[in-house]
Amino acid sequence: MSTEILIRPIVTEKLTTLGEKLNQYGFMVDPRANKLEIKKAIEELYGVTVAAVNTIKYAGKIKSRFTKSGVISGQKNSYKKAMITLGAGEKIDFYSNI
Repeated sequence: MSTEILIRPIVTEKLTTLGEKLNQYGFMVDPRANKLEIKKAIEELYGVTVAAVNTIKYAGKIKSRFTKSGVISGQKNSYKKAMITLGAGEKIDFYSNI
């Protein structure tokens, strides 16, 4: 069940800094999942206690480029991001399996 809700963790410079300072981590999640399902999936998969869950929905942006054959336009995928705040003393290590 948790593999269906959690798509992948987001590992960027900004979120790595947030993880070190504020104990927050970012995940791409299923757009239909709610905060309670996300919290349960994180706790089952990583064995940590989740203090708070914030979710953000991103709309797919329209992109276009000019080529010799004319204008090519498309759209990026929309997605839902969850920001997880862990309890004091908890930590998730994404690099342990590498």
